[in-house]
Amino acid sequence: MATFRVGVGSFNIKDGAVGFGTDTDGLGNLKVKGVTKTTDIKVSGASTLTRYSGFAADNINQLENITLTSEVGTIGDIVVGVGTSVIISSASTVTVGTVESVSIGTHFSPPVGGIEERGQDFVEGMMRFNTDLNTMEFYNGNEWRQFTYISDVQNSPSGRGRAVFTGGAEGSYGDFIDFVNISTLGNAQNFGSTITSARFNAACSSGTRGVFAFGYKSPGTGANEIEYITIASEGNSIDFGDSTGSGYAQASLSSSTRGIWAGRQGSGYQNVIDYVEIATIGNALDFGDTTTPLDGAAGVASPTRGVICGGRNPDSGSTGISNNQFITIASKGNAVDDGDLTHRRKDLGGMSNSTRGILSGGRDGSAGIQFSDIDFITIASLGDAIDFGNLTFSGAYLASAANQIRGVTGGGRNSPLNLNIINFVTIATAGNALDFGDLTKQKYALGALSDSHGGLGGY
Repeated sequence: MATFRVGVGSFNIKDGAVGFGTDTDGLGNLKVKGVTKTTDIKVSGASTLTRYSGFAADNINQLENITLTSEVGTIGDIVVGVGTSVIISSASTVTVGTVESVSIGTHFSPPVGGIEERGQDFVEGMMRFNTDLNTMEFYNGNEWRQFTYISDVQNSPSGRGRAVFTGGAEGSYGDFIDFVNISTLGNAQNFGSTITSARFNAACSSGTRGVFAFGYKSPGTGANEIEYITIASEGNSIDFGDSTGSGYAQASLSSSTRGIWAGRQGSGYQNVIDYVEIATIGNALDFGDTTTPLDGAAGVASPTRGVICGGRNPDSGSTGISNNQFITIASKGNAVDDGDLTHRRKDLGGMSNSTRGILSGGRDGSAGIQFSDIDFITIASLGDAIDFGNLTFSGAYLASAANQIRGVTGGGRNSPLNLNIINFVTIATAGNALDFGDLTKQKYALGALSDSHGGLGGY
């Protein structure tokens, strides 16, 4: 082995294994002790780039594939050519200083993980793919937000759309869960049972999970239980968490990730709005307030906006109200007035595709006058509802669900009779409802949800 001394250091060559400007095969390792700086480094071949003390490259030109197993720092641009890749092992880091741009020739793969893997110490602008929500998300300095998308539910495997009717009372209380395929006609089938025997259930859903809050349970007490199901799999419900308080006759709506319940009756009218992240089991949190304390309203939603329609409040007494109010689903806050229904009513059904909300049935007055009326609203546009048509029956305390094409409304009560009728409408075409089939039981004060509703999209 030859040794060349330069100043106080040395340069060792072993068996001619290191060469400069030669075509010598079998190059060995060049070992550098101390501080080495460079303004430009080009790496080609199956090489290992290791950062030494003080190493800082203005530019790294990556011409071929490279695996980083240590630490690399740069203060300039990082350019990865088309057809090449940089692989960073789990024990390694890449430190980027004042880089003005990063050019990616083919694709960029962000960090991947579920909600619990977000970690801590979020910084504004962080971006990742959330495997629980199945969407890209970013941190805006205050909360994690998901990118908006519209599911093509018509052409997807779930595009046929399953509607699930939850709970409701055949006598006083019930634990029934039924389901239908929205795109076909026919009677409902049994899905399973709820843990809690209750009525006045309010249901919402993502594309995979249904979540419902209970209102009034046996033996005649207010409920605060929340339960969930997997929509594609029949079976009994599972405990999800609790509402912020007990009460009944809530409006419900949802985006693809967030479920919302608004207004309720419990020791008087309440203006509370609760929400949950549908993918994450846990108790509901406070979202904001409705414009007035109310109960018996219906909810519809687009991917971004929810509308709370009708109901009753302390001023209306036994009669209903006609006003609608809206919220932005991704932003917690109070509701804002948003036009009126064609007339006053409470205990009505609400469903929607991504653009239009449909409000069906309901009642007004202590005498129990039931309606067959159907209204529609364009969710993105503030304004009054427009007449759509009529159900084949009159009823209140009914439940509605929809996919992008068709909506179904079932159950309810035409005092003193409970109903098992299911009607359907084509959402884009105004007109009277048609007969769809029957529920497995005559029941009222039930909830309804689907795997393909209008709220599916970003949140």
